Amino acid sequence: MKKWVIKLEWLLELGGIRKDIGLLILSGVALIFSLTGLVHTPFDLAWVAILLCGLPIILEAVIGLVTSFDIKADVLVSLALIASVAIGEDFAAGEVAFIMQLGALLEELTVAKARAGIEKLVHLTPRTARVITKGTETVIDADQVQVNDILRVLPGETVPVDGVVLSGQSSVNQAVMTGESIPVDKKAGDQVASGTVNQFGVFEMRAEKVGKDSSIQRMIRLVQSADAGKAKIVRIADRWATWIVVTALSAAVMTWLVTGEMIRAVTILVVFCPCALVLATPTAVMAAIGNATKHGFLVKEGDALERLAGVSRITFDKTGTLTCGKPKVIHVESVDQEIPAQDLYGVCAAAEQFSEHPLGKAIVDSYRLDSGRQLLSAENFQMVPGQGVSAVAEGRTIYAGNPEWMGHMGIKIPEEVKQSSGVYRNRGCTVIYIGIDSRLAGYAVLSDTLRKESKKMLEELVSLQVQPVLLTGDNRNAAETIGKKLAITEIYAGCSPEKKLEQIGSYQENHERVCMIGDGINDAPALKKADVGIAMGGIGSDIAVDAADIALVDDEVKELPHLIRLSRHMMTVIRTNMAFSMGLNFLAIILAMTGILNPVVGALVHNAGSVLVIVNSAFLLKWKDKVT
Repeated sequence: MKKWVIKLEWLLELGGIRKDIGLLILSGVALIFSLTGLVHTPFDLAWVAILLCGLPIILEAVIGLVTSFDIKADVLVSLALIASVAIGEDFAAGEVAFIMQLGALLEELTVAKARAGIEKLVHLTPRTARVITKGTETVIDADQVQVNDILRVLPGETVPVDGVVLSGQSSVNQAVMTGESIPVDKKAGDQVASGTVNQFGVFEMRAEKVGKDSSIQRMIRLVQSADAGKAKIVRIADRWATWIVVTALSAAVMTWLVTGEMIRAVTILVVFCPCALVLATPTAVMAAIGNATKHGFLVKEGDALERLAGVSRITFDKTGTLTCGKPKVIHVESVDQEIPAQDLYGVCAAAEQFSEHPLGKAIVDSYRLDSGRQLLSAENFQMVPGQGVSAVAEGRTIYAGNPEWMGHMGIKIPEEVKQSSGVYRNRGCTVIYIGIDSRLAGYAVLSDTLRKESKKMLEELVSLQVQPVLLTGDNRNAAETIGKKLAITEIYAGCSPEKKLEQIGSYQENHERVCMIGDGINDAPALKKADVGIAMGGIGSDIAVDAADIALVDDEVKELPHLIRLSRHMMTVIRTNMAFSMGLNFLAIILAMTGILNPVVGALVHNAGSVLVIVNSAFLLKWKDKVT
């Protein structure tokens, strides 16, 4: 028996009958000739449609029954086909088969269009890379690139791996990752992602994330896991379909026994196929996934969108989610009247230019960005881990570090300076004291900066009756400062991964659905625990992305309200589809029982409903709320 089933599956796959447009056209022409009688043949030309379109349906129904006793729409359609042929309604059987396959084709086109935005990543995977070794360029397979390899990217080429630009300038089209069609200028120090396309200049880069760790490969893994069939409501529709099969069979038998007319029973089987009901959810889910992709979200499974529609709280990690995740100099205070703050900023950056410490790098990057000037030359650089640095610039010895470092260098910090700098520390900022020669010259204040879109995004969430919550491992002062700026009233600071789990669990115990948004490894447990986990796909760790249900590719949290509205609208579309399909089925069965509908007209009415469901779902692809 199994060998027979395998042969049937092979036959079905080999022929490719279900989705072959050419065979559909041939079947359609045959049905037209059958209806008009323009061509005389020894047999009814409707049999062309029965064999080409109906046979695959019957084969799949038999395979489903034999392998797993799976009673779905194919079973009822097969019975309708066989019964129509048995009573001599060949044209009705051919029409049913043709329209069923046409509906399947429309569904496939809808799904393919919805998934196209993310599946194109697979085709954009770079195949080769130019590796520079001792000044010699060698072209190798992209999957052979190693971390720290130096690569050269020419105009028109795809960036093979994630990395940082070392030299050269260019513009890079990042549409594949961010959806933005305008190229982004890149220079030394800028990050570039695999899959993006170099537009104009030539640049050299250092590989940082290769193979499976590269951006394009991470996105592909998300694509491969996208599956609308995981949505809970799809399973509900499947269970309904099973009962509808039983109901339709019972109604057909009863009608036949009462009226004695087999044609009415056959019509019931034709019109009561639950195709529109089964199509109601997956087409809507996949269209919504396609819409979300255009707004920077990669959805692993349709179930995530279903759960997101019912979310009443969204818990945010702070660093890297509501903030940029990178410290920046927000203030420089000079306590020496002879040294302007801008000059103090410059000598501090000069002293830090050789530092490997994140704060030292942040000072250098901020100075370059804020002043647009070149760094001063420095020499005799020294660094003491955990304390600070020293260097000689413009003939003066510059010290930058914490109070312990200042004390170790014999530099005293006046009490008034401690008080003024303490105001910033109480806000959660980091203070770097700056000494010149043997005296204190001032200090620099560093802080993580808010994403410019965070405030408006949170206001929109509140308008959607979604309560934002801040769950952060940062200290209370830093958390409350951010919370105050963003008008977040519910704040939990100093949270370990365990505490984040506990807080999310407490909401769920109160029957609230919770969405968690984070980017770090420490957020992974919470992303898994929450009803819906959303990871920052750009700066987020691989573990966080893998743990989440949804990845935000470009880290633009401003699109989050759209995702909430989209998920809710998707559920409305699904409910509308299901209500429409059920109502149409019951109306059609009544008309069939009374003899108003015959198999041919019944097939048209029923399959028109399936097409309308698919078309209604397809509108989700370009749906955008008027508010946004």
